[in-house]
Amino acid sequence: MSMWTTLDGFVAGPQDEMDWLLIDDQVYTYERELVEGSGSLLLGRITHADFAGYWPRAAQDPGEPEEVRQYARRVDAMEKIVVSGSGNVAAWRNTRRLERVDPDEIIELKGGQGGDIVVYGSLAVIRSLVELGLVDEFHLLVHPVFLREGKALFEDGRPPQRLELVSAKPFTSGVVLMTYRPVDRVPTTS
Repeated sequence: MSMWTTLDGFVAGPQDEMDWLLIDDQVYTYERELVEGSGSLLLGRITHADFAGYWPRAAQDPGEPEEVRQYARRVDAMEKIVVSGSGNVAAWRNTRRLERVDPDEIIELKGGQGGDIVVYGSLAVIRSLVELGLVDEFHLLVHPVFLREGKALFEDGRPPQRLELVSAKPFTSGVVLMTYRPVDRVPTTS
C-alpha cells in the first residue's frame, strides 16, 4: 500500500483537496521504481477512474516531464484490478474487476507470478485489506503539513495494529517515505 499523507494522518482535504502535496524528483523516482518492480495495481472504482482518465494520456504527452511519462507508461501497461460492486468501471486496457475485497481472491492474487500488487488511494479497499491482514507493507509518503481536517487514512473505532519500521527516507521537499510492515494486532481490553 502506498499513500501520500499529512503529519496528522489525512490523505485528502474535506473536499478531496490535494493542494498540499510536495512532489519533487525524489518522489517521482520512488513512484516509478515502485511500479517498475510490481506486477499489478489494485484500485477502488473512483481511483481507477481518475487514473484511467489521466495516465494513458500522460504516457503519450510530450509536454509532460520524462519522469512522469516513464511512470505513466508503466502504469498504463500494468494489470489493473479494480474493486467495484456496481460494475461501473472506467475503460482502461489490462483492467479486470473484482466485485468486492474477497480474502481468498486477494490471497490468490498475491500468490501469483505477476509480482507485487500496489494499492493506491482507494480508502475503502485499503481499510478492508488492513482489516483482513492482507497488507504486507505500508509505504507512507508523509508530507510536512497539518490539514487539521479532511479524509483520514484509517477510521476511528478499529483495533490498533503494531507496525515495524523497515526504512525512513527523507526527500529534499521535506516529505519522508516511511516503510512499515505489520507486526501484530494490539490486544484489546474489555
